[in-house]
Amino acid sequence: MSFAADHRVRLLQGAQELFPALVGAMDAALSDIQFETYIFDFTGSGASVAEALERAAWRGVRTQRVVDGVGTGALPGEWAGRLEAAGVQVRVYSPLGPLGLLLPQRWRRLHRKLCVVDGCVLFCGGINVLDDLYDPNHGALAAPRLDFAVQATGSLVAAASETMDQLWWRMQAVRDMRERRLPEALQALRVASAARHAADEAQHQGPAMRAALLLRDNVRHRSRIEKAYRRAIGAARHEVIIANAYFLPGGKLRRALLMAARRGVRVRLLLQGRYEYFMQYHAARPVYGALLEAGVEIHEYAPSFLHAKVAVVDALGERPWATVGSSNLDPLSLLLAREANVVVEDAAFAADLRGRLVQAMQQAGRRMEPARYAGRPLRQRVLDGAAYALMRLALWITGKRY
Repeated sequence: MSFAADHRVRLLQGAQELFPALVGAMDAALSDIQFETYIFDFTGSGASVAEALERAAWRGVRTQRVVDGVGTGALPGEWAGRLEAAGVQVRVYSPLGPLGLLLPQRWRRLHRKLCVVDGCVLFCGGINVLDDLYDPNHGALAAPRLDFAVQATGSLVAAASETMDQLWWRMQAVRDMRERRLPEALQALRVASAARHAADEAQHQGPAMRAALLLRDNVRHRSRIEKAYRRAIGAARHEVIIANAYFLPGGKLRRALLMAARRGVRVRLLLQGRYEYFMQYHAARPVYGALLEAGVEIHEYAPSFLHAKVAVVDALGERPWATVGSSNLDPLSLLLAREANVVVEDAAFAADLRGRLVQAMQQAGRRMEPARYAGRPLRQRVLDGAAYALMRLALWITGKRY
């Protein structure tokens, strides 16, 4: 992880703060927009992002949009025509074939949420193009989803831009090879290789607010995000606060949390309190016991869905550390998906994030007490155990150790 001190990073909470900033940057774009997301939904405020992409393309801005083949379904007919007419270039990452997710190689998804405008400003976080008060599976929400992103300038923008270029051209190469257009495929791969080297150089330039971009993929950066978490937790002296939507940490990360709590660090977790998906909801519960026994505080977010993937360590100490990104602390994010997190070492930024998380815990979180956890109904414990076993089986199928 290469830090540089030439950044300005602004914390954004929810689509209500992200989308206006994102649209404003797109409307000011002069040359190009690179955009990646897991979910792109046109309901409510999500349409404002699509309209900004459309306006930019009509102005002649090179506009590239990549969505995941599982997270984003087929484009609505009207929008497909509008974006194509405007000239928005669209790619779908790993579309599902006839067997869908039955093939383990299809479990590797594009989960990161990145946007780079004119190579100058980066948006990164956990927020999909999805209205705060709408869920594709659950409909209208009574309270906004809890999630975060950042708007950043500085040398890490080049690293983000180059990794997005690399993915774009690799996807183009795959398309050309499938269509037997081999010369075009070789050219796309050469562009991707050049982009990779440029990204490496970008991450090591500049003088030593301090920030860095962490990427997770299945080739060169398999465990960078998890290692950054473990390193920060291992160095914690006073406090660790983690808010994570899908929480099922592996053995090393769990041990880091347990050791921190046992040496007197106050460890607080803000986790999903509402049922969203069977596996993510139930598989997380079996790991609560050891954490609670060690003194870790677990708060379950109840007013709406928790979608945040953020953490802050020693925000009020001498070496504050904070991260905002797309990576959950579960096997899918840490072992299989493409993810992106921004890490910031800045007192004001860490204090801002800490304040928002503490407020969420105080006003909207239900603390899980050891007695309540131990007294869970038998049916819930059976479901928890079954989900955990299925998760372990899925890991065995992929050949991953966690």
